[in-house]
Amino acid sequence: MKESLLNSLNDINRRDFLKRSALASGIMAMPGFAIGQAGKSANGKLNIALVGVGGKGRGPTVGCLNENVVALCDVDENSVAKGRASKNDGTSNPFDEALKTHVKRGAKWYKDYRVMFEEMGDKIDAVIISIPDFMHYPVAMSAINLGINVYCEKPMTHTVAEARALTVAAKKRGLVTQMGNQGHSNEGTRLVREWIQAGVIGDVKEVHSWTNRPIGTWTDIHGTSKPKHGNKPPAVPKGLAWELWQGISEKRAYDPSYLPFSWRGFTDYGCGALGDMACHIMDSAFWALDLGSPVEVSGSTTKRTGYTFPKCNTVTFKFPARGKMPPVTYKWYDGGMYPAIPKFLKDYNPFDSKEGMNGSLIVGEGMAIQTTTYSESVKILPREKFMEVRKNLPPKSIPRVKGEHLDEFLNAIKENRKASSDFSYAGPFTESILLGSIAEQTGRTMRFNGKQGKFVGDAEANKMLKKQYPDGWILS
Repeated sequence: MKESLLNSLNDINRRDFLKRSALASGIMAMPGFAIGQAGKSANGKLNIALVGVGGKGRGPTVGCLNENVVALCDVDENSVAKGRASKNDGTSNPFDEALKTHVKRGAKWYKDYRVMFEEMGDKIDAVIISIPDFMHYPVAMSAINLGINVYCEKPMTHTVAEARALTVAAKKRGLVTQMGNQGHSNEGTRLVREWIQAGVIGDVKEVHSWTNRPIGTWTDIHGTSKPKHGNKPPAVPKGLAWELWQGISEKRAYDPSYLPFSWRGFTDYGCGALGDMACHIMDSAFWALDLGSPVEVSGSTTKRTGYTFPKCNTVTFKFPARGKMPPVTYKWYDGGMYPAIPKFLKDYNPFDSKEGMNGSLIVGEGMAIQTTTYSESVKILPREKFMEVRKNLPPKSIPRVKGEHLDEFLNAIKENRKASSDFSYAGPFTESILLGSIAEQTGRTMRFNGKQGKFVGDAEANKMLKKQYPDGWILS
């Protein structure tokens, strides 16, 4: 029996779920890890649950040392162990030290987030989700249904319908939320918005963003019709709970092609290079220009298989006028594709350095703003134009973030306010990116009605806006 997105908020009997799922399978047996008891937060500290500890979860594991981490959840002991074994400077490992500290303080290990929420939901103030894209929604919605604040890595969701559902649910519950597009808390992102809103570079009618992804072994995944090992998959590694890793997805035999990173290239699990990087690279322009929902998206790609994302893509988004701002054509490039350089930049090449491998050009009237991946570096081009306008740049009007992006989320909870990339912003932003992901998969031009939340006259594409879920994965 399948559960549609519209029914995903319905109650499921969690007690029955626990009867169906052996509790022992939900608790992580980690050699050398003491299983402690969670306590109440003390001295104003938040009770935090980490879903996804190895891999991307290493950052939040270290970043929450000043809070009270009560639960650690990961389906892959090997990823955690690999992180603990690595060395940053040859003498210490902050991740390993952080885990030891959390466990010593009483953090409890789990493999299944559902068991974690069932046992500890009433003790958790916030959950930090650092797992593959396709599982963001069931974990985040479960947390929201239980009244738990949510930090979720980018992209916020795997489908457009999920992004809309989480945005509505979080607002209804009045929870603090944050998407992990870390650059949104940077100084550069605020400067870009202040400059554009003040008209420093004039009207913006076109934007170009690019990435060097996919790279390395990930490139080999894109454009293929099946995992590397085909019909002869190897055994599931000891320590990996493969059924739990697959979660709500179609069940398949284990294949190392999926892990630990290349799942991003498979349409069932990730969102390709666009989904991986656009929430960072496109962020400054999207926010500064108040772009909202595109009215048209189109994709031009290399080979499409329906199973993995193409190796190279260009996606064109067309956004309507917003108030006094004119319509914008926004182009995305990945897999080694780059935009043409505007003529007014003469011999300048924004792609000729490591800094330029990922970035954006926000094109105005005879000037442009170049940003890097996280807008950690932003500059007005050409330089002679910058020298003309720099004395008249607008004052800083947007509040600056204290600390890192994760700190901003934790502080927002304590101060009872919105975080910088709250789901009210991150949801529509993610939606636009996911519309581009659909354009990559179809390779055609499609009109989109933002109010109705669907493509115009395209039944195939509309099916890709949502999906169904097996019973039991979304708690309430």
